[in-house]
Amino acid sequence: MIRSSRAATATPLGLPSGAPPEPGSRAHSILVLTEDQDLLDDLLRLCAAAGTTAEVAHGVPTAAQWERAPLVLVGDDRAVARPGADQWPGRRPAVLLVGRDLDDHTIWERGVALGAEQVVHLPGDEPWLADRIGDAVEGSEPPALTVGVLGGRGGAGASSLACALAVTAARQGHRAMLVDGDPLGGGLDVLLGGEAVSGPRWPELACSRGRLSGVALAESLPRLHGVSLLSWDRSGMVRLPGEAMRSVVTAAQRGGGLVVVDLPRVADEAAAEALTRLDLGLLVVPGELRALAAARQVVSTTGALVGDLRVVTRAAEGAGAAAVAPAEVARLLGLPLAGELPTEPGLSAAVDCGDPPGVDARGELGRFCAALLERVRSAEGAAA
Repeated sequence: MIRSSRAATATPLGLPSGAPPEPGSRAHSILVLTEDQDLLDDLLRLCAAAGTTAEVAHGVPTAAQWERAPLVLVGDDRAVARPGADQWPGRRPAVLLVGRDLDDHTIWERGVALGAEQVVHLPGDEPWLADRIGDAVEGSEPPALTVGVLGGRGGAGASSLACALAVTAARQGHRAMLVDGDPLGGGLDVLLGGEAVSGPRWPELACSRGRLSGVALAESLPRLHGVSLLSWDRSGMVRLPGEAMRSVVTAAQRGGGLVVVDLPRVADEAAAEALTRLDLGLLVVPGELRALAAARQVVSTTGALVGDLRVVTRAAEGAGAAAVAPAEVARLLGLPLAGELPTEPGLSAAVDCGDPPGVDARGELGRFCAALLERVRSAEGAAA
């Protein structure tokens, strides 16, 4: 017998599901109509992989069930029977007819009669259906602005800028996710003062494949200063498959807001996946001749994977350092100048006390990041 009106709580690819829906809540449940037990099991599995619940009903669906579901999956067995077809609620968008027999061409006629937007055959169409379920659950939120930060040389301050951008966006009320793309950086959780906070790090997500739920991902990660953080740990793992980075970044982008990726100067497989998905790349370069020479190598290799790469300069450091003006750094690198990163006194001491870069909205770094994000968003809005 079909299990009626039950919810299958989603846990995508082993991720903790975060806060479960309130008891009895069906606001985001996929409505499933089938009496075929094998098909039901497949559809429940796909819903779980997309990070959502499924409400199974038999007989004629109620008007409330029919209207509130973001997506309705009708098994072909129900379309053939259609008990009380004249009593079913009126037509609506986002109805899919799901069958198994590719040789049964009459299914298209049933799809038209049902008002389905698509006829789907399993198992062949499983990847498409999984994406469609995920899209229905996560809505039509505009994709996140995705910014990658990398250093022109070691110690340039790229990680500090990446953290500050994410912290600033969260403080402004935007959804913010920070992804640590540098396995040799020691872990951004340390920079944010959260190395002892529980939650998955990259080793737990290294086997991720295909679609992840953006909502479940964000809810499962450690949340520090309003930022969902995916960091490395100190386990010694340094190689990440490119497919895992692709799954995580695309899931994060579907959540909207801002995604910041801290990237290494030499791109491995995973970093290359992230670099090609950036809306904007920021290359942090101190205004020194040696840093400029190193940055040229980064621009010609790793930077070549970024569609829109801009330079952020820093003042020269150390006695006797040959200072190069910001505009000249940008000209010599052949990149647009995104701004000059200010020096913030006491930043290192604040980080040691658990206050991450950018946490002070009135500080030099916080104000720089707020202005930079405002310019980028304004430019995006003008181009839309």
